This record gives sequence, C-alpha cells and structure tokens, in this order.
Amino acid sequence: MARILVIDDNPEFRIILETHLSSAGHEVLTARDGEHGIASIERHADLDLVLTDILMPQKDGVEVLRMVKRRWPDLPVIALSGGGWIGAEQLLGMAERLGADRVLQKPVTRDALLQAVNDMLNKPKTQRD
Repeated sequence: MARILVIDDNPEFRIILETHLSSAGHEVLTARDGEHGIASIERHADLDLVLTDILMPQKDGVEVLRMVKRRWPDLPVIALSGGGWIGAEQLLGMAERLGADRVLQKPVTRDALLQAVNDMLNKPKTQRD
C-alpha cells in the first residue's frame, strides 16, 4: 500500500491515526510536531501522503503545508484540526487556501479518514494540484 506520514502533537490521536492506517495496510511514519515532520519528509523521499494537524508547537501545520507545497509540490497533504484558539472551520479553510489537498475536522471517524486517504492516493498526480 502507501507510505504515509502522520504529524500531530497529540500522542493519543497520533496512535489512533497510525492504527487505522496500518490496519488498512499502509506503512505509517509519525512525527510529534511540524519540525520533526519536515525532517522526516527530508529523510523519506518516497512518501505517498502527509497528514498534518494544524495547531502544533515548533512548526505548526500551516508552516508544514507551505513548506511541503513549495519543496515537494507533488506530495499530497491532508490537514486536520479540531480547532483551538480559533474554530476548526476557519483553520481548515485557511489550510485549503494554502494548498491542502483535503481537510478533515477532528474528531474524524475511521471510515472518513480511510475514504479521504484512498481518494488522495487514487487521484492522478495531475489532479492533485
């Protein structure tokens, strides 16, 4: 299947995402924040997809999204948020405007997560932009 990087500062949520994705046959790498996520992308050039939380310490998901779209424009990104100091809808809308290929609001169900991942992985690269 696919090699997917999950970036989220919440260890419990990271484990849930990893479990759902692994159970669907994907190889999952994880990072605890955007800084570690970018370092992981640099080390693993063969990633198929990145899932990133928006609100995180170090580098947040907005910074991750901007950097990925600038340095690895063909690498699809799904942005996730449950909100925080501003609402999830606003954060996810901003992520879409910055180039997120898909957005999901937390909490996300297993089915919604896997559907979004499958949609992104099955989308031709020319349609991801």
